[in-house]
Amino acid sequence: MAKKEAAPAVDGQPAGKSKLKLIILIVVGLLLAVGLSVGGTWFILSKGDKSEAAEPAEAAAPAAPVRQPAIYQDLMPAFVVNFNYQNRTRYLQVSMALMSRDAAGMEKLKVHMPVLRNRLVMLLSGQDFAVLQTPLGKEMLLQQALASVQELAQKETGSTVVEQVLFTNFVLQ
Repeated sequence: MAKKEAAPAVDGQPAGKSKLKLIILIVVGLLLAVGLSVGGTWFILSKGDKSEAAEPAEAAAPAAPVRQPAIYQDLMPAFVVNFNYQNRTRYLQVSMALMSRDAAGMEKLKVHMPVLRNRLVMLLSGQDFAVLQTPLGKEMLLQQALASVQELAQKETGSTVVEQVLFTNFVLQ
């Protein structure tokens, strides 16, 4: 039997070797394309992270508000209010403090302290004695006092200076 020789390719090489070279070139080309794609994506994303991370860090530093320490203003003397409850005279004595973080605003509000005290006395005297005996009643009174103080502060100083109204003493008799 006669041996069959591989048909020479156009450039004089056998056809099997040219297919192998072609496959190797395609695989190398694909690996090179994937590598360049991953490298380019990583370069672009890492470059974007550095510029974006630098900008928010710089922008966030001045924009982040620094929480000021709390300032407390005691409302002295204590408020004393009388009630007529079940045909008996009852009394409420309350000491209050205002909490703020704005020292300048508190100084502006101190000028209006007589008006503030008047509002609080009127608020306290309008309460129901039985309701004030419950924790819910005391909490509602705190919320009403805060709303009244903030309303006055907004009207007189232009901002709601007071964050909280606190009871430092609360006696029902």
